[in-house]
Amino acid sequence: MTHHHHAAPAAAMSRREWLARSGLGLAGALGAGTLGNLMLAARPAYAADYKALVCIFLYGGNDGLNTIVPTDAARHNQYKAVRAGLHLPVASLRPLTGTSYGLHPALAGLAPVWADGKLAPVFNVGTLYKPMTKAQFRAEPASSDLIPDNLFSHSDQQNLWENGTTDTMTRTGWGGRASVALGTANPVISVGGTPRFGLSDTQSPLVLPETPGDTFGAYNLQPADLTYAPNAARKKALDALYAEGQSLELREAFTAAQRNAFSVSDRLGALVKVKPGSAGTIAAIDTAFASLTRADKTLATPIARQMYQIAKLVAGNATVLGNRQIFFAQMGGFDTHGGQLVSGSPTEGAHADLLQGLGDALGAFYAAMKALGLSDAVTAFTQSDFGRTFKPNNSTGTDHAWGNQHIVLGGAVKGGTTYGTYPDLTLGGADDVGVESWELQGRWIPTTSVDQYAATLLGWFGASDSQLTSVLPNLRNYTTKKLGFV
Repeated sequence: MTHHHHAAPAAAMSRREWLARSGLGLAGALGAGTLGNLMLAARPAYAADYKALVCIFLYGGNDGLNTIVPTDAARHNQYKAVRAGLHLPVASLRPLTGTSYGLHPALAGLAPVWADGKLAPVFNVGTLYKPMTKAQFRAEPASSDLIPDNLFSHSDQQNLWENGTTDTMTRTGWGGRASVALGTANPVISVGGTPRFGLSDTQSPLVLPETPGDTFGAYNLQPADLTYAPNAARKKALDALYAEGQSLELREAFTAAQRNAFSVSDRLGALVKVKPGSAGTIAAIDTAFASLTRADKTLATPIARQMYQIAKLVAGNATVLGNRQIFFAQMGGFDTHGGQLVSGSPTEGAHADLLQGLGDALGAFYAAMKALGLSDAVTAFTQSDFGRTFKPNNSTGTDHAWGNQHIVLGGAVKGGTTYGTYPDLTLGGADDVGVESWELQGRWIPTTSVDQYAATLLGWFGASDSQLTSVLPNLRNYTTKKLGFV
């Protein structure tokens, strides 16, 4: 965000007039909110060319090999032989009809999305500087620029997926850079903490509460609190303070950030406060999330809470402002080194519980978008640190690997088929980094890069080819820049 220097108000204009003209005097809630809202009042509720991207980051490294499993006899037998006690029988899988793959049984919530032709699995995606064969990988020293920094390390690979490079020194995220390149009205909007994904050189993500019903903004200074005179006086004093021109650039940047924070919280506070069954709720969203809503009207899982928040923000896009919005949600717990599956019971164990939460929340979100007539405008996609070893470890779990399977869903998605190249399931084969017997674990060299995955999403979102190459620096190393799933 560029910070303009505000001159001190001219003596002829009262402070109240100046505050009013700068939008600070308009502290109302939705509809009658900030200056931006009043200027937009004549526009339709949904911008005709509105689009939203929704990133769901699965922290810890999701086991993609048990998320999407081959169902043809030859590969399933190969999979079963290596996965042993962690394998999922074909009969337990949710068939991806028309392909030779099935989804983990806990992802039943995504079955309707596949049936609609609006879900796309993308295979063997990972951090990669340029296309690389096993021979090339083995020939490079670990310190080579061609090898992503600190492979198999959680924090480093999370950063690389989020920043869309292979250099951990990159501070910004590809969502943040895309937001700046496309001039979105808001930075990346996160309901899952402060992700690197949303950082740019000039702005941080806009972080909203994960839980519908929570207060967003300063306590006791919400529009509803200002009927109490001492609160109103405090708010007035703060507004006046932050309206002062500052001689130091750093102080000016700070006061501009504070002004903006008040403006954003005034605009979005009431929307964030809406929860299932409360005033201002949207029936289509509540209906879609009904199976995830408890008797006390709270949502059952953190990811359900986050997806409900995003559903409201998409539905209220005229209040959120802008016809392009990038959202971020996340789940933790995917570092399944142990207890990943209760042997013989495909629906029990740590991984099944995680995927159940994910599939149910994404299924509800998709249903809400469809009911609102906004499905074609919203594309959701997963990211994760890395895949997991094909070969299980000794504690019914899996260890850190590289290439991974991901899912993309939404009305604009060209589903009914799969994208990318599923890895060759031979331990020590062409896709496995390992050669020596001790390293034959099935850690796949990616055949699709994060850059290609991101470029496909951003191309749909409206980024031009030149914007894509500026946002994704390694994209130039690929002949195929977009994968066609959206």
